[in-house]
Formats: sequence, C-alpha cells, structure tokens
Amino acid sequence: MIGNLKPLEILLIIAVIFLLFGAKKLPDMARSLGKSARILKSEAKAMKKDGEAEDAAAAAAAPAAPADQAPQAVPRTIQAAPGDVTSARPVSEPNRSTQA
Repeated sequence: MIGNLKPLEILLIIAVIFLLFGAKKLPDMARSLGKSARILKSEAKAMKKDGEAEDAAAAAAAPAAPADQAPQAVPRTIQAAPGDVTSARPVSEPNRSTQA
C-alpha cells in the first residue's frame, strides 16, 4: 500500500501530520520514538545474550551436576538501557522446577 503512494500524496500526509501535531511536538515525538527504538534494540540484544549464556551454562553444568540436586535459580534483572542500573528491576518468574 505504501509503495502505491505518489510523492504528492506523501507530501499531503506529512502536511496533515504537521498541522495536527504542530512544529513544537514533532521533534519531541521523534526523539521519544528514537529512544524507544534504542531501548527495544538493547533489550533484544540482552535477551539474546542471556539466552546464549544460559544455554552455554546448562551445557557445561549438565554433565558435572548430580542428578539428585536441583539447579539453583539465578535472579534476573531487566534494564531500561545499557549501563542504566538505577532503573533495573528484578524479574519475577514462576518456579521452573515445579512446572516440569
């Protein structure tokens, strides 16, 4: 649908957005959109890195751990941005050992 828009139609849409939100709000909206995108990207990388670390730890610990001992849960945190420890909060997860 977007590929079917002509340059004049795109210009008209931009003009309507500019009239609705005004010149003062548009830079703030763009800034907050960029910040949200950076946070989403950093969280996705952190989740991927955390998943790879858990897989590697599970693979390394699996042969060495006795079968009668349950693995201990490591507390996990979510950060709003890389290096921002003031807004980090613990993640509440259900106990995985009772779900299996």
